[in-house]
Amino acid sequence: MGAPPGYRPSAWVHLLHQLPRADFQLRPVPSGFAPQEQEYQQALLLVAALAGLGLGLSLIFIAVYLIRFCCCRPPEPPGAKSPPPGGGCVTWSCIAALLVGCAGIGIGFYGNSETSDGVSQLSSALLHANHTLSAIDHLVLETVERLGEAVRTELTSLEEVLAQRTELVAAARGARQQAEAVTQQLQGLAFWRGVPLSPLQVAEDVSFVEEYRWLAYVLLLLLELLVCLFTLLGLAKQSKWLVIVMAVMSLLVLVLSWGSMGLEAATAVGLSDFCSSPDTYILNLTEEETGLDSDILNYYFLCNQAVSNPFQQRLTLSQRALANIHSQLQGLEREAVPQFPDAQKPLLSLEETLNVTEGNFHQLVALLHCRGLHKDYGAALRGLCEDALEGLLLLLLFSLLSAGALATALCSLPRAWALFPPRNPSALCSGSHPSEPLLHAGLEPVTPTPVSFQRATPRFPELPLLSCPSLWGPGRPCRLHRAPVSASP
Repeated sequence: MGAPPGYRPSAWVHLLHQLPRADFQLRPVPSGFAPQEQEYQQALLLVAALAGLGLGLSLIFIAVYLIRFCCCRPPEPPGAKSPPPGGGCVTWSCIAALLVGCAGIGIGFYGNSETSDGVSQLSSALLHANHTLSAIDHLVLETVERLGEAVRTELTSLEEVLAQRTELVAAARGARQQAEAVTQQLQGLAFWRGVPLSPLQVAEDVSFVEEYRWLAYVLLLLLELLVCLFTLLGLAKQSKWLVIVMAVMSLLVLVLSWGSMGLEAATAVGLSDFCSSPDTYILNLTEEETGLDSDILNYYFLCNQAVSNPFQQRLTLSQRALANIHSQLQGLEREAVPQFPDAQKPLLSLEETLNVTEGNFHQLVALLHCRGLHKDYGAALRGLCEDALEGLLLLLLFSLLSAGALATALCSLPRAWALFPPRNPSALCSGSHPSEPLLHAGLEPVTPTPVSFQRATPRFPELPLLSCPSLWGPGRPCRLHRAPVSASP
C-alpha cells in the first residue's frame, strides 16, 4: 500500500515494532496492531506490568536499605563529636540525584509539549478533512436545489411560452431531462452524507482527552519539581521536619512516576505497531464504522495510480449533460427569442443557473480528488506517529530519570538527616541564637574584674578615679577625674 505524502515510519517506530510481545501465558504475540484481540491486549498490559514490577523492586530495595540503616548501624563511641566518615558523599549524592530529577523534569516538559503538538496536528487534520467533506455535501445540495428550482420554474415557463412550436418544446424538454440527469448524478457524489462517523466528533473527543492528559502531566511535573526544590532547601537549611515531609512526598511521586512509565510504555508500543502499517487498520475500521464501499476508501487512503476514481463516471456524465444543456439553451436563444420575446427572460435565468452549476461542478471535481483528503490523512499520521510518539518517548525518559532520582534520594535522605547537628534547647530558651560565634567556639563571655583604687598619702597626687554618674544611666561610658592636690602641712 502507498504511504501518505511526507510520512515514513521513523526509526523509533521500527525499533519498538521489533520488540517481542507475549501474553499472560508468555506465548508470542504478533506485532500487528489489533487492539480488539485479547492476546494483543494482554501483551500491552504485560508491558505496562513491567513498570509495576520495577515499582515493587524499588520499594523493596528502599525498605531493606532503610531497615538496615536504622537497625544495623554501629553505635557511636561516647563523646564522639566528629561526623561519621562519608557523610559529605551521602549529602552530595542526594543533591546530585535531585539535580538529575530536575533535568528529567525539563525533559518531561518538552516531551509533554511535543505530544500535545502531535495530537493538535491530528485534530487539525481531522477538522480540515471534515471541512472538505462538508463542502462536498454543501455544494452537491446547493447545485441540486438550484437545478431543481430551474426545472420547476424557468423550464416550465419556457415550455408554456414555446407551446406553439413543437420542435422548440421538444428542445426545452430535452434540457429538462438533461438537468434531471445531472441532478441524479450529483446526488451520488455526496458519499459522506448520512455516515455515522464524523471527523469533527473524533477531533473533539481527541482534543478533550488530550487536554486532560496534558494537564495531568503538567501537575505531575510541577509536583516533582516542588518536591526536588523543597528537598534541596531542607538539606541546605538542615531542617529535619522539611526533609521528613519531602521524603513522604518523594515516595508518592515515585509511585506516580512508575505508574506513568507503565502507561507511556504500553502506549508507545501500541502506537509503534499502528504506525508501522496504518493503512490496513484504518481502512478496515473506517469501512466497518461508515459502511462505505471499499473502492471509495482505497481511493482516498491510498491515492495512487493503481486505484481509479470511483466518481469518474458520474463526473463524466454530469459534464456531458451540462454541455448538452448549454448547447440546447444556446439553440433556443437563437431560434425562439426572435419569435417569442417572452422566452428571453427564462432563458437568461437558465443561463445564469447553468453558469453557477458549472462553477460548483468544477469545485466538486477539485474537492473529490484524492489529493486533499489524502494530504489530511498524511498530516494526521505525521502528527501522531512522529511528534506524539517522540513526545511519549521523552516522557518515558522523564519517568525513568524521576524514578531513579527519587529512589536514590529516599535512600540518601535518612543518612543526610542523621548528619544534621542537634538543636541546643537551653541556648534557644536563654534568648541567644544557636549560631552565635561564641557558642560555636565553646567560649564563655569574660566578666570584667572591678578595679579598686586606694588613696595615696597626702604628699603625693592622687590617682585618677572612675566616675560614672547615675545621670548617664547604665551602660554609658565613664570619665576620668583627677583628684585635687592638697598641700602638705
